[in-house]
Amino acid sequence: MFPAQGVPVIHRVNRLGLWSLYVKEVRRFFKVQTQTIWAPAVTTLLYLMIFTVAMGQGGRQVLGVSFASFIAPGLIVMGMVNNAFANSSFNLLVGKIQGTIVDYLMPPLSTGELMLGLIGAAVTRAVLVGFAITAAMAFWPGVTLTVHHPWAIVWFGLMGSVLLAVMGLFTSLWAEKFDHAALVTNFVITPLTMLSGTFYVIDNLHPAFQAISRGNPFFYVISGFRFGFLGQSDIGSTNAAVMGGAAYLGVLNVVLALGLYALLRSGWKLKS
Repeated sequence: MFPAQGVPVIHRVNRLGLWSLYVKEVRRFFKVQTQTIWAPAVTTLLYLMIFTVAMGQGGRQVLGVSFASFIAPGLIVMGMVNNAFANSSFNLLVGKIQGTIVDYLMPPLSTGELMLGLIGAAVTRAVLVGFAITAAMAFWPGVTLTVHHPWAIVWFGLMGSVLLAVMGLFTSLWAEKFDHAALVTNFVITPLTMLSGTFYVIDNLHPAFQAISRGNPFFYVISGFRFGFLGQSDIGSTNAAVMGGAAYLGVLNVVLALGLYALLRSGWKLKS
């Protein structure tokens, strides 16, 4: 029986609509899981193999562990955040190019619900990629992944994934063709991730470059996630030292999410 006219059916949060959007986006990337989940694991193993062969010979140790164990956590979270960005930077862009953007704009979803569904799907892909890479590395000789601080693994893994998912949605809003999205990936995301301390400790850098590294939010994602496994990182070797980076990422995500909300609500490059 249908409700009377003028009587709202959806109160506060459209749970069914939000869940439907989330499931749709998860199914979209899961249908091609060989490309979206398992291929990143293979690529990460290639990074691990190349860098351990090139730089990890002779029993080299960094932060008191083997070089392979040092770079493994950074490679895991790097794979996670890169795939979170890849997922969310595709959503709205392909809709604009194919003319199906109405599928996101017409359903009875608020701006916040639209954001939550798209970001949630991107984070889900990141987590699945993280598990796939971790499982693959468990069989790699020389890699020891021992959990010292579970909270750091969860927090920095999720905050890094949310950060890149939000940045991906910004890119998806701004871009008008796939070349624009590739430009952001190649000239912003890739340099920031590769120069974030994934393969080295920033103490080896010149003080000026150390300061630049500490201004890179990816540095805190990589180092904080590594702290969860090794019990130490470039940030510090205590929970208190790492909490500053954790708080910074949390505040940064809130600020960026508010900016994204304002842009989505205005309909910038979506409704014009």
